[in-house]
Amino acid sequence: MSDEPLLSDDFLEDVEPDPASQPVLEARIDLKSVRLDKALAVTFPTLSRARLQALLAEGAVTRDGQPVSNGSAKALPGLYAVTPPPVISATPLPQAIPLTVLYEDADLIVIDKPAGMAAHPAPGTPDGTLVNALLAHCGDSLSGIGGVARPGIVHRLDKDTSGVMVAAKTDRAHAGLSALFATHDIERTYIALTRGAPSPSKGRIETLIGRSSSDRKKMAVLRSGGRNAITDYVVQQTYGQSAKPTGTPMAARVACTLHTGRTHQIRVHMASRGSPILGDATYGSGSPATPVRAAITESSLIRQALHAAILGFVHPVTGQALHFETAPPADMLALEALLAEL
Repeated sequence: MSDEPLLSDDFLEDVEPDPASQPVLEARIDLKSVRLDKALAVTFPTLSRARLQALLAEGAVTRDGQPVSNGSAKALPGLYAVTPPPVISATPLPQAIPLTVLYEDADLIVIDKPAGMAAHPAPGTPDGTLVNALLAHCGDSLSGIGGVARPGIVHRLDKDTSGVMVAAKTDRAHAGLSALFATHDIERTYIALTRGAPSPSKGRIETLIGRSSSDRKKMAVLRSGGRNAITDYVVQQTYGQSAKPTGTPMAARVACTLHTGRTHQIRVHMASRGSPILGDATYGSGSPATPVRAAITESSLIRQALHAAILGFVHPVTGQALHFETAPPADMLALEALLAEL
């Protein structure tokens, strides 16, 4: 999951850039006793030092084919390659994509986002996004709200996470919603189907989450650095029983309530408890039991089994308390029905 406020530095979409469309800059560096970010800035003058620092953090810089990320370290001799992400249009275009609208007024709109729809255009997902659909649905009222690249967007769900999202249609709603997300004054509960079940059956996970040192495209629980992340969870149902002496369940339905909204927070937290979300190719280390794998195949689930089921907040303009709840979509319901037969 990720229900990250737009103000966060971790605002990233779950999309893979197309390597064929990315220009690669290469040069040999033999400077000595010079910081790597400074050496790169001298070598690649079209890129600012700040931009290069960001590219280092994103894993887009290699030396002799191996990723390097520490810009403050001394530059080592070698062949350096920098792969900036492809440039995308700053102004998304309206697209008549059907939306499931749960609520709409002059200031905001609440939708049930399908899995497979990115929140906004990004490398690898130039269109077909929620922003493209909102621009067509809302017309000129959305133009420029929150910036031309992501008009109306105040938080996000991962591309392959389904569920309830709110978008702003006016500047005052955008400012008010952004403030609510920044202070975590939002009710957010997700339904996850997991491998095994976290133990104990109810609890709070509080960790630091930041970029993985081994894979900059992933998030990880960190001992230091990162940002505080808090998830409350309740195991609502367990399925099957392992042949192991412990008799642990093969799978579970878990309700996860967010108190922060870090990138991939629920996915990382469930994996950290040994119960990754079923279908999660990024954080689902280890294989589910054979009957669970068969159920995933039969259900046609091709994404992480995670759904943003509940979103509640006080309307930033009218002051009305709003609460929205949706059931998981067909793929998760089919999987859960099959798991119930184990």
